[in-house]
Amino acid sequence: MKIMTEKKEYLLYVQTSDNPERQYSPLILAQSAKAMDIDAKVYYLGQGLRVLLPETAQKIQFGTFPNLFDTLVKTNKMGIPIYVCEASKQMLGWESIELPSFLQIVGAATLNDLVYDAKGTMWF
Repeated sequence: MKIMTEKKEYLLYVQTSDNPERQYSPLILAQSAKAMDIDAKVYYLGQGLRVLLPETAQKIQFGTFPNLFDTLVKTNKMGIPIYVCEASKQMLGWESIELPSFLQIVGAATLNDLVYDAKGTMWF
């Protein structure tokens, strides 16, 4: 049984895709929420992890937005945690791949907890 405790409300943005054109939405929405004084969290799983490699993230850029890596860094510097699913790393065979240190590697069950506690979720 999950024990309910006093927690600050937040929105959760979940990225499951490695499609370059779908990468900015969860990060920009999380940054916008933070600017509105709404806590936000971002969670990457499945194929979404493929864009988190720095050499890949630096190559993704659309319009006047900074590249994806810089957008990830800015999101983190705004105090928005970015979680990465450990089971998805294993699925991709990435046990030995080091991701940037500002990404928090977490167990798969963490997503269940985050969704359960979130005020709202958006999936990309």
